[in-house]
Amino acid sequence: MRMYNQNVIALVAAFSLSIASVEGSTLSLGKVKKVFGRRKNAIPEEIFGSGKKRLTEETMSQNLRTMEYAVRGMVVIKADEINAKLKKGEADQYPFDHIVYTNIGNPHSVGQNALTWPRQVLALVDLPDEMGVDNPHVSEMFPADAIARARIIKSGLDSHGSGAYTHSQGPLMFRDEICRFIEERDGLEEGDADPTCIFMTNGASSGIGMILNVLIADSSCGVMIPIPQYPIYSASIDSLGGNKVGYYLDEDGGWGMQIEELERSLADAKKKGIKVNSFVLINPGNPTGQVLKRESIQDIVKFCSKHGLLLLADEVYQENVYDDDLEFYSCKKAAHDTGLAQSDAIELVSFHSTSKGLLGECGRRGGYMELVGIDPKVRDQIYKLASSGLCSNVPGQVMTSVMVNGPKEGDVSYVMHESEKESIFNSLKKRAKIVSDGFNDIPGFSCQPVQGAMYCFPSVQMPQGAIDYAKENGIAPDTLYAVSLLENEGICVVPAAGFGQEEGRFGFRTTFLPSEEEMV
Repeated sequence: MRMYNQNVIALVAAFSLSIASVEGSTLSLGKVKKVFGRRKNAIPEEIFGSGKKRLTEETMSQNLRTMEYAVRGMVVIKADEINAKLKKGEADQYPFDHIVYTNIGNPHSVGQNALTWPRQVLALVDLPDEMGVDNPHVSEMFPADAIARARIIKSGLDSHGSGAYTHSQGPLMFRDEICRFIEERDGLEEGDADPTCIFMTNGASSGIGMILNVLIADSSCGVMIPIPQYPIYSASIDSLGGNKVGYYLDEDGGWGMQIEELERSLADAKKKGIKVNSFVLINPGNPTGQVLKRESIQDIVKFCSKHGLLLLADEVYQENVYDDDLEFYSCKKAAHDTGLAQSDAIELVSFHSTSKGLLGECGRRGGYMELVGIDPKVRDQIYKLASSGLCSNVPGQVMTSVMVNGPKEGDVSYVMHESEKESIFNSLKKRAKIVSDGFNDIPGFSCQPVQGAMYCFPSVQMPQGAIDYAKENGIAPDTLYAVSLLENEGICVVPAAGFGQEEGRFGFRTTFLPSEEEMV
């Protein structure tokens, strides 16, 4: 019952942190320095500075050293430290007995049940034939459609099982299934999706990393990213030595996208000598939870075509649309509806994953990317890059196969499978409203309605005393608030500063994945 109740958010009121009383507060200067101060390396200074260690903070990649990834950043590290103490019974000073992790979209870690049929198929694929599909008692333990599907998948793996490497793009059978899924989703003709342009990946993240690696040829290259954005983009661009070119989403307009803002951002980057070559779209939005309308998606594909920008379409939340008046509309569908795909006038890479949606199988690391309108010679180089990693993990490939090709109507598992998905969806929809409405009932908070994905991104009015105190100590004000929330209530959120936001705005991102009981 700890999720964002009035007592929790009353921390904002108490957060005025008049400097006269700050030494006696939870966030004393000494504690802040302890949490955020640079920790000394365990290696003695005379060894560390003597040249005996070849790899040091000074000699390592400085792009990596300065890269930040807020979702697993300093607030989460502090939460893990507290959690470890709680488990050992060494944290009596905290008024809670466990940490509620709402910092990351990891559904199963906070109680979401796995869908039964995909796990049954995966178990049968993993088992040796004599213990699984060929066991004389298998039908007593598994439904017929799971057994049949496992046999098909095993054949698609060339009967090598799930412990052998596959083709570097993933088995052809799986890629054919992905193509049929895309064509049915978007109402396209058979053959409009090409298995040679499908790359199975370890979640969406590894695919995003591969494409950014290909795009950022040198330090002059720039990638347009939304502000706010999911930190994998800023972190990867920084690590690769590229330039982040931010375009602001319209918070007052429900986190919508304005073409005038896109044009402004691109023009400003060009004036700075940045060679912008790509554009990132996250729809449904992370961290903002918006679902863009058809017209907006079409405007974006036209914008990218007009300026010769490769479009990276992050569409991992396509099943998570809760607003009854909205629907997911893919960038590939928009490219076809505008004629850009047919005229080869768009370069597009779309990403999908088993980690989100209703599967929530984050740990399986399954996903794929589809290349549309990409130069075949560049595609060959992407294949080379994929080959350097041999292949994505096979259990993730299997999970992707069952995600895009589930039980069909009339199959023995169909009703149960659809019922489980519906239950998860309805609960997510309910929790999205509980949390966003709850924020808006709290003075000083403002949260746009959640239309999709798994997150709320409220803004918080911070007292000037807290802002000044944070500035004096080199800490973002909303990071200071996130630590206070953690230490007082055991709730771990991600400061909004880690996603980017307009100057003067403060807030945080939270999932609404914990149970309804804990959310109330």
